[in-house]
Amino acid sequence: MTGGPGPEVVTVGETMVVMSPTDAVPLERADRLRLGVGGAESNLAIGLAGLGHRVAWVSRVGDDPFGRMVLREVAGGGVDVASVALDAHAPTGVYFKDPRPEATGVHYYRAGSAASRLGPGALDDPRLAGARLLHLSGITPVLSESCRALVAHAVDDRPLRGALVSFDVNHRPRLWPADRAADVLRDLADRADIVLVGLDEAERLWGTADPQAVRRLLPRPATVVVKDGAVGATALPRTGPAVFVPALRAPVVEPVGAGDAFAAGYLSAVLRGLDHAAALRCGHVVAVRALAVPGDCAPPPRRRDLDGVVALTADGWAALDPVAAGLLDGLAGASAGGDGLADGGGTAGGLVDGDGPAVADDGGAHVGTGAAGPGNGRGSR
Repeated sequence: MTGGPGPEVVTVGETMVVMSPTDAVPLERADRLRLGVGGAESNLAIGLAGLGHRVAWVSRVGDDPFGRMVLREVAGGGVDVASVALDAHAPTGVYFKDPRPEATGVHYYRAGSAASRLGPGALDDPRLAGARLLHLSGITPVLSESCRALVAHAVDDRPLRGALVSFDVNHRPRLWPADRAADVLRDLADRADIVLVGLDEAERLWGTADPQAVRRLLPRPATVVVKDGAVGATALPRTGPAVFVPALRAPVVEPVGAGDAFAAGYLSAVLRGLDHAAALRCGHVVAVRALAVPGDCAPPPRRRDLDGVVALTADGWAALDPVAAGLLDGLAGASAGGDGLADGGGTAGGLVDGDGPAVADDGGAHVGTGAAGPGNGRGSR
């Protein structure tokens, strides 16, 4: 950022180059690969930028062609990348998708990556001062000891004075098993102001089977949001009643990235001062659009559409058809009949995603018309 106002939101985390077979065949039989870019925190940054917020992404990438590609794609989504360091001594992380009939696997080549060299000093950039929100995820602390120290510094020392801290648990079993991750992620989450977690990952990590049980495990945050896929999402404030908003039913092309999109919609509404029910509705609408495209970032919904769904009665929300209501307008391939969107488009910045429901350890992806949930916390890499 040079000369203009500073960011309203700061996100921190690794973004990698993604390679996947162009013909959706197993890697060992592939003769052509396509390149993309994937990262939970940069996905969220692009989502918030599309919703009209000034967003800065903090990270490290290699001083290599892949690092320059990452910077170009994230900046193309409207995100400020001035606080991303180029590292001449470590590479940009890479991972490969491995499509198979039973599920899509992922193969990481990220050990020793530039982003793994992030540390607490990453948030010292004076250009970040004045941000209202700092967003973190549970992916970062597993990358290295210095990355874990960065997240601990962010939730404990609050280097961005006055900023709320949001934390998306984003447990990735392929990076660390539940028995290693459970205590670390619970401790970090409980020191944030806003926590987003999928009910499935909460059960995997902590054996909690309902939102109220998750809230009891995380007593300190001002709000805990528990996402339950196609069922809906519940906001549980520290004081006051829980608020549940059911998910919308809409076409699903690829569920990868829906969790990041939900977080972007929800946090945007929080920044706008909306109440819990309105914020959950905004999260669902933004997630629906991500579900309806083959990548993980979709063009943002129109503000009037968000304002319209916020104003609906509970019965109006329950009866809402996202396709008929125009909530998927502007997405290539969307049809008024509500069929599966086989040919999506409009991905912001060309970003794709990796370690979501399409990977072997997180469940199987599908295409068709169904309940469009907020992703169960399954977002990225």
